Amino acid sequence: MVETFAIIVAGGKGLRMGGEVPKQFLPIGGKPVLMYTIDAFRRALDNVCIVLVLPAEQHHYWQELCEEYNFRSPELIAQGGETRFHSVRNGLALLPDNANAVVGVHDGVRPFVSTETIRRCYAAAAEGKAVVPVVPVVETVRQILSDGKSVTKPRDEYRLVQTPQTFPLALLRQAYQQPYIENFTDDASVVEALGKEIVMIEGNRENIKLTTPEDLRFAEFTTMNYAL
Repeated sequence: MVETFAIIVAGGKGLRMGGEVPKQFLPIGGKPVLMYTIDAFRRALDNVCIVLVLPAEQHHYWQELCEEYNFRSPELIAQGGETRFHSVRNGLALLPDNANAVVGVHDGVRPFVSTETIRRCYAAAAEGKAVVPVVPVVETVRQILSDGKSVTKPRDEYRLVQTPQTFPLALLRQAYQQPYIENFTDDASVVEALGKEIVMIEGNRENIKLTTPEDLRFAEFTTMNYAL
């Protein structure tokens, strides 16, 4: 039986939300965003072990929220790092060495990832694949050139990348032993640096990353119309 892990990275400071409360703790539909995200993995995967990565100064506040909402905190809590790369690496450090395990890395502020998306990603990773969920680009895309001009690009050649990005645990651990570079913007880019092919899996369009106040209003509407 394949052992499953999920590293949920929640390092946001909430600046683009225009408030002091970090966005992962903002309430939607009666409870904090982060709790919806954690519950999504608990619904989708039996016996999943979750590592929650939070800045050190937020650990106590998170425990207070768990008590207030009678919420079961994840099994493991890791300290956030200087960048997302370092945060994920800190989360990986808490996981056991298991050659048969699969791990997904997910943004804490993507609460609307579907059960189907999670299961598709983990099933493919259990076959040894490095997986990212994606959705098609539906709007026109223009590329800005070095001279300041722009050109239209064929949108069917592009995909929007989501999380959970999911891998055999041994592969992701090996990838995160590499020195950090600025081009490491997500887990797939780190794994790709090893020469590993990245496989795209169908995501779900509701699985947006909550970043702006407009996103939060969308989230409030979605909690009334989306099965959580």
